Amino acid sequence: MKMGLLVFMRNVLLALCLFLVLGFLYYSAWKLHLLRWEDSKYDKLGFLLKLDSKLPPELVSKYSNMSEGVCKPGYASALMTAIFPKFSKPAPMFLDDSFRKWAKIRDFLPPFGIKGQDNLIKAILSVTKNYHLTPTLDSLSCKRCIIVGNGGILANKSLGLKIDDYDIVIRLNSAPVKGFEKDVGGKTTMRITYPEGAIQKPEQYEKDSLFVLAGFKWQDFKWLKYIVYKEKVSASDGFWKSVATHVPREPHEIRILNPYFIQEAAFSFIGLPFNNGLMGRGNIPTLGSVAITMVLHNCDEVAVAGFGYDMNSPNAPLHYYENIRMSAIKESWTHNIQREKEFLRKLVKARVITDLTSGI
Repeated sequence: MKMGLLVFMRNVLLALCLFLVLGFLYYSAWKLHLLRWEDSKYDKLGFLLKLDSKLPPELVSKYSNMSEGVCKPGYASALMTAIFPKFSKPAPMFLDDSFRKWAKIRDFLPPFGIKGQDNLIKAILSVTKNYHLTPTLDSLSCKRCIIVGNGGILANKSLGLKIDDYDIVIRLNSAPVKGFEKDVGGKTTMRITYPEGAIQKPEQYEKDSLFVLAGFKWQDFKWLKYIVYKEKVSASDGFWKSVATHVPREPHEIRILNPYFIQEAAFSFIGLPFNNGLMGRGNIPTLGSVAITMVLHNCDEVAVAGFGYDMNSPNAPLHYYENIRMSAIKESWTHNIQREKEFLRKLVKARVITDLTSGI
């Protein structure tokens, strides 16, 4: 009798174990299928594959009823997170005196970090002593920002007043303002550049704007130290073309762009070759994409104007301020224009950014 009971109990336990194993295998297969289905919603970089101009359901109640023209708090970062869940907003625009503590840039050489530049950066920041926007702009609860590119598509669009209506107007390199105000506006909050791209004639600088260095190589930080300390710039410091020898700005009007934006634009957003974290062929984002990355972290609404090269129109003007044609553009050693276009089109399609000139 006892023997029969033991056999019965053994069979029950075996059946129960088999049931549990089969249940676990079924659950694991279902979970794996679910994960694969989730993964299939995103491209290899992590962007949502199916993009459209409709607000995600979770954001409709927050933004759909806001009046036209009213700044929408957190709008750009919310949409960016919706299409790229890995996006993390906190990232300061400029380096401050705690720059050594930021692990994301500490271990990378320029342009993707600050490794080896500690002493130069410390010397610069000890004189500039300002690491933010102006107090007035910092006090805004909602910031509308626009990056004005240099593209010929800006010509004859009469967007000047619309551009000047933004809280923060960002210009790049040496693109002029004077004489082109009707199309590009007259307001400049900051000008982001590097030694070879900076305006070389002091009289061409606009008043009351911040001068922001994007450091792509160690010589750039050395150059900025010369500028800040009003020392003589050495032309033999490894620059690939002539550089500005004087910038008509006081130290408190000078900033250093956080190199994390170069790193994030290159590797996370555009998907350029990592190359062990070193500068190499085709892995440097353009200044325009870097600036967009910066404002996604620091502005509530983001727009661009003057972006995009139409290679199908060889006779179209390359820049709004000169007669060079699109056909003059050559394959770049440092940039991957096609990859950048793909990134920017994602942002425009999902309404993360607004393209005023429809060039992207």
